[in-house]
Amino acid sequence: MSPTIRHFSRLLGTAMVALLPVLGTVSAAQAATAVTYDLQATAAGQTANFTLGVQVTGSAPSTVASGSNFNVALSVGSITVPTSASGYTVKQIQNIDLKIPVPANSTYVSSSLSGGSNLGSGTPSVSEGNGVVDVAIPGPIAAGQTATLPTLTLTLTAGASGQTVVSTLAGTSYSDPGLTFTAVVSVFIFNVNANTVGYPTTTPALTTTTIQ
Repeated sequence: MSPTIRHFSRLLGTAMVALLPVLGTVSAAQAATAVTYDLQATAAGQTANFTLGVQVTGSAPSTVASGSNFNVALSVGSITVPTSASGYTVKQIQNIDLKIPVPANSTYVSSSLSGGSNLGSGTPSVSEGNGVVDVAIPGPIAAGQTATLPTLTLTLTAGASGQTVVSTLAGTSYSDPGLTFTAVVSVFIFNVNANTVGYPTTTPALTTTTIQ
């Protein structure tokens, strides 16, 4: 791996340290879960692999009645995009994309985004398809900018009595990532897009709800 790509991997690791800890869920009860993402950065036709450990705070109702609707909120916090890393100037972070699977034993009803600030000119959006909820934040979020990402609210319908609804993060491989984003980096006189894909190395339960 060339020195330039090694620098890119450090840069993306720095950006992910700023970004990933805000991907937590919030509701009545809270508990922090350690999650390690396996990441692959691509720039100038080369790749670099690295890992990053994060804390995800999950919460949901402990019990719900079969057939009833309930909400799961994913509340994101503030991030500050780094201005430099490993001697390179960071221009911006853009095209942030987070995927959350619709939990088994529940039916997706709706999702919405609320709040958020300093997210750039793009409009955040949320969609669901094939059992996966996709939160897209186009940005760009400029270097040095502190931004608050929007809160995601999922409305689900509980399945059969006696089952459990367990929320997790999406992603199983580089070809099936659960998190992607692009860092625009100034290298000499050029701007280079350093793209990152990642997935959790394990899929711990972030929340568990028993259906009564």
